[in-house]
Amino acid sequence: MDLFKLKAHDTDVKTEVTAGMTTFLAMLYIVPVNASIMSASGMPYDALITATAVMTIFASILNGLWSNTPIAMSVGMGLNAYFSFGLVKGMGIPWQTALGIVFLSGILYIIISITPLRRWMIETIPMDIKRATSAGIGAFIAFIGLEQSKIIIENPSTLVTMGDMKSPHVILALLGLALAIFFTLKRLKSALILSIVLTTVVAWVTGIEKLPESFVSMPASMAPIAFELDISSALSLSILPVILIFLITDLFDTLGTLTGVGMRADLFREKNSIPLQKTIEADAVATLASGLAGVSSTTAFIESAAGVEEGGRTGLTAIVTGLLFILPLFLLPFFQSIPANAINPVLIVIGVMMFSELQHINYKDNAIRFGAFFIVLGMPLTYSITNGLLLGSLAYVFVRIVEGKYRNISIAMSVLAVIALLVFFVL
Repeated sequence: MDLFKLKAHDTDVKTEVTAGMTTFLAMLYIVPVNASIMSASGMPYDALITATAVMTIFASILNGLWSNTPIAMSVGMGLNAYFSFGLVKGMGIPWQTALGIVFLSGILYIIISITPLRRWMIETIPMDIKRATSAGIGAFIAFIGLEQSKIIIENPSTLVTMGDMKSPHVILALLGLALAIFFTLKRLKSALILSIVLTTVVAWVTGIEKLPESFVSMPASMAPIAFELDISSALSLSILPVILIFLITDLFDTLGTLTGVGMRADLFREKNSIPLQKTIEADAVATLASGLAGVSSTTAFIESAAGVEEGGRTGLTAIVTGLLFILPLFLLPFFQSIPANAINPVLIVIGVMMFSELQHINYKDNAIRFGAFFIVLGMPLTYSITNGLLLGSLAYVFVRIVEGKYRNISIAMSVLAVIALLVFFVL
C-alpha cells in the first residue's frame, strides 16, 4: 500500500476502506438519478444505468491511481440536466450530437488541464461569477425537479403555476422531498438514496408503482449508447458556445468541489498543488471518456466530503468507492421500479445545496450584483446554462463599462461578453 503513502497521510487501510464505503453510500443516488434525467433525451434507461455505474468506476479509480486523492467522480449534476432538457429537448439537438459536444469539451479540458490555460481560466474569471454559476445551475436543477414532479406546471396565461397538490403522484413527490430534506438536515451520509428507497417503498405499498418480481439481474448492455456520439455534427460554429459552457461549467464544478473538500482534508496546501493538478487532469480524461461511454460530463463529487470526514486521505478511498459501484450494475430491476417522483425531489434538494453559494457573493459590487442576478435567473427561465452564463457575463461587462472601470474587466469576461453578443445577435 506504499503506492498511496498511507503513513505519510496519517491513515491506514481500514480507515480508507471505511471512508470509501461512506462516499459510496453518499453518492449512490447518482445511478438512478442520472439515468432518469438523461433518459428524457430519448436514450435507453437500462443502458444509462450501466454507463453511469461504469463511468463512476472508471473515473474514481483513475483519479485514485493518478492523483492519490480521496475524490470520487461520476456524471455531474447540472450538465446532465442541461444535456437532456437544454440541448436535446430545448434546442432539438440529437443526443448523439450532444455526446459529441461532451467529447469535444473533454478534449479542450485536457488541453487546458496540462497547459497554462488552466491557471488563466481559474484566475481571470471572478470568483463571485463562479459562485453565481453554481447557484444558477442549482436553480435550473431545482426548477426541473419541480416541473417534472408536477408540483409546478405550465400555464398559458402565467407561463407556470402550481400543480394539482391532491394528485397521488404529486403527494408522493412531496413525501420524497420532505424525506430528502429531513435526512439531509439530520446529516445522514446516505440521505438522498435513503429518501429514494423509502419513497419507492411507499409507492409499492400504495400501488402507485408495481413491485418488481426480482431485484437482481445481469448488467444491461451499453451498446445502444456507447460510441454512438456524432462528433462531425458538433463541429459547428453555432455549437461552439455550448462546448465552451460545458468546459467552463465542468471546470468550475470540479474546482469548487476540490476547494471545499481539499480545505477540509488539507489536501491542496501549495499554491500550485500537484495533487490538485492531477485531479483536474483525471477529471478531464474522464469527461472525454464520458462522451464515448454515452453519458454527459463527469466531475468531482462533493459527496467525497463524507469519506473525508471518516478519515479518507488518499486515492485508496476513491478506488474503494469506484469498486463498490460494481454492485449497482446488478440491480437494474430495482432501479427500473423506482418512480420518477421518488427521484425528482432529489433534484430539488441538490438545487438548494448549490443555490446556497449565493451567500458568499459580494453584492456591494454593482457588476457582480447584476451579473449574478442574470446568471441565476437566466438559467432556469431560459432553460439553458449557456444563456444564463452569457447573459450574466454581458451584464457584468456592461456595468463595468458604465462605471468606467475598464481595468477591472478581465480578458475571460470580455471573451464571454463577445460570445454573448455573437450568440444573441449574430449566430
